[in-house]
Amino acid sequence: MVKVKESSTIQANKKAAFAECPITYVMEKIGGYWKPIILFQMLSGAKRYSELRKAIPDITEKVLIQQLKQLEADNLLVRTAMPVVPPHVTYSLSASALRLKPVLYEMAVWASHESKEHKCAFTRNIEQFPAFAK
Repeated sequence: MVKVKESSTIQANKKAAFAECPITYVMEKIGGYWKPIILFQMLSGAKRYSELRKAIPDITEKVLIQQLKQLEADNLLVRTAMPVVPPHVTYSLSASALRLKPVLYEMAVWASHESKEHKCAFTRNIEQFPAFAK
């Protein structure tokens, strides 16, 4: 990854916001375009890399690998490698990420209520997670 210039004004402002605002902390961990999508897909259980690629077809291999590594480094995903040939690796949500489950679910519910053009698709996706049925 690119090395960040720690002495820049932007970094100083980011550190100040990070120290004061809990939302900034959350966005630092799960922000961006792909991380919430990956986490939402993981809500239904552990997945192999190939399952994630199928579930999120628009993400490139490079970006998926980068995002998985970042989520693992932030202790949101647990990577389990089985010592077999060919390699068998699964990803699952960590205990920390499991605490985000209601947050991610409510984000999805909010989107299904607010979106006019994607409401049916969003509602269908939410229904795939019966653990959230109220």
